[in-house]
Amino acid sequence: MERKTADRTVNDRKVINKKLNVFIAVMLLVFLVLGARVAYLQIFETERYRTLARENSLRLVSIAAPRGEIYDRSGVKLVGNRPLYNVTLVKLGQSKEELEPLVERLSQLLDRDPDLIWARIDDPSVRRYERIRIAKDIPLETVSRIEEGAINLPGISIEFEPMREYPYDSTLAHVLGYIREIQPKQLEQHTDKGYRMGDQFGQDGLENTLEEYLRGQKGAVQFEVDAFDRPVRSLGVREPVPGNDLHLTIDHKVQDAAERALAASVQAAQTAGMTSRAGSAVAIDVRNGEVLAMASYPAYPPGMFAGDVSAAEVEEVLTSPDHPLINRAVQSSYPPGSTFKMITAIAALESGKITPQYTVHDPGYYWLGRMYTCWTYPRGHGIVNVEKGIQVSCNTFFWTVGKMIGHEQIAKYAAEFGLGSKSGIELNGEAAGVVPTPEYKRTMVQAELDRRYNPQFDAVKKKYTPLIEAAVTDEERGRLTREMKQEQARIQAQYDRYAWELTWRDYDTLNMSIGQGYNAHTPLQLANYVAAIANGGTLYRPHLVRRIIGPNGEMVQEYQPEILRRVSVSDENLAIVRNGMSLVTQHGGTGFGAFWDFPIPTAGKTGTAEIAGKDNNGVYVAYAPVDNPEIAIAVIVEQAGQGSTAGAPVAEEMFKAYFNLDVEP
Repeated sequence: MERKTADRTVNDRKVINKKLNVFIAVMLLVFLVLGARVAYLQIFETERYRTLARENSLRLVSIAAPRGEIYDRSGVKLVGNRPLYNVTLVKLGQSKEELEPLVERLSQLLDRDPDLIWARIDDPSVRRYERIRIAKDIPLETVSRIEEGAINLPGISIEFEPMREYPYDSTLAHVLGYIREIQPKQLEQHTDKGYRMGDQFGQDGLENTLEEYLRGQKGAVQFEVDAFDRPVRSLGVREPVPGNDLHLTIDHKVQDAAERALAASVQAAQTAGMTSRAGSAVAIDVRNGEVLAMASYPAYPPGMFAGDVSAAEVEEVLTSPDHPLINRAVQSSYPPGSTFKMITAIAALESGKITPQYTVHDPGYYWLGRMYTCWTYPRGHGIVNVEKGIQVSCNTFFWTVGKMIGHEQIAKYAAEFGLGSKSGIELNGEAAGVVPTPEYKRTMVQAELDRRYNPQFDAVKKKYTPLIEAAVTDEERGRLTREMKQEQARIQAQYDRYAWELTWRDYDTLNMSIGQGYNAHTPLQLANYVAAIANGGTLYRPHLVRRIIGPNGEMVQEYQPEILRRVSVSDENLAIVRNGMSLVTQHGGTGFGAFWDFPIPTAGKTGTAEIAGKDNNGVYVAYAPVDNPEIAIAVIVEQAGQGSTAGAPVAEEMFKAYFNLDVEP
């Protein structure tokens, strides 16, 4: 028995010793692995981890590049840059409770609702250690207060940024455009070009279309920071590269005159009891297509977007009933009224249906199924040829020849002069306008019929279908069905009455021949069409930029005149039309009242475009000098009456500015 007990004790000791040896071996292996790893890290990875440790204490802060500046054709600065100071915060992983004293202090310093600051901090798209812009464009006195209390504002810093400055406020706003912080959709589209949230981006006008030239290249400064992410010392700077400068074709004097005159014309119309609120004017160099002025009224101050604009302020501009953000010169199409009559005259002459000697007797009206009255009714213009027709704007003459040649010939020559198609100017949102065709009319009328009558048909069906389905007797079901069909027939009769309009009619041709009906063109198109008449038939692509100059003065790009086409109109017929336009500003012409004492001979054409249910638009187109044309102008003042009283005075002020005549300051 004792022997067995001793043997068991020996065996137990052997098992324990064996387990202990295994444990010791495992521990030795673990220490060996750990020792080997430490040795590896110390010998082979020392530099790598030293670099990581160094980088953990470094911060790379980007430096915004000044955008390129913008000048007019004479070197007048239209857009520059000014210093702007922003308050930024770096998220260091603090809890909301830890940030509350900081936010409260910032709220007092910035005089800002704490909720607005929290909205910035809680933005889920901001990563740790990424700078959050808390406030933009703060005054220098606030900068001083923040820097004085920097020790109590961990993570807060002041960043300098160049910001747009507009020395002439809203002048040329629609052409220049404005910049704002890049929007999420824009960032998504341009991430591969180095943009980040918080970067500035052109939102409209040339600021947008030429963003790649204007933006410049960011610089950077590297800091060593302490545990609180406060800069300890600078380790180097890579200077930003400014953007390229734009030198425009715009003549600032002509632009300023256009904007002042448009505002005055709208005000005069309102004083006379009309509902005018807006207008546009364009001037083009007839020799090369350079845009000398492009005004749209009302405008907006682009500088308002440079500061820390609230959503409410932006919403106020966006929802204004005057639509100040619309560039009416290129984005709005208007009936041209009688300024279109030169197209009808050219079409009639080129078709051979009339000669320069062809005359029409105007008794004050034109008869085609009913009486169409000329604007002088009950008086008439008497015997009228094509030149006098332009001079006195005789509707009867142009109704007569328009009916003779038909809408296809009129449309053909309208297209020749660029009407009804985009010009390709360096701006977004350009409207093509409309040269009407039977197909276009059918589409428009059908859309109106659908809009007006489809809901009525649907309402009848919705009313009777459940009643018919719920009817108990055949008699009741039959009665309801008859009632439904009667109501549908009544609506169908109204539909059929107006469906007659789906077909092009002779009166559509009459309307088209005097610039009414479905005709719709932008002020830019009208100015360019008149420029082609003035220069002898060359249609240029209008352009706004002359040169792009790099930050070191090097030529980046120079723009040359681009000829779209030579219009297929004879020199003789263009000369006849030009002579008619020159008579407009002479005694007996519709533009004589504005230009009777003008020292430089000008040619023009008035237009009074009818707008259903509203006051007429005043339209005027012109060029000067008559013998050696340099500048062409188109003016539209919405709901302001006649072109002779609303549009012509605007053109007169623009001519004065261009020819350096006395201009009211």
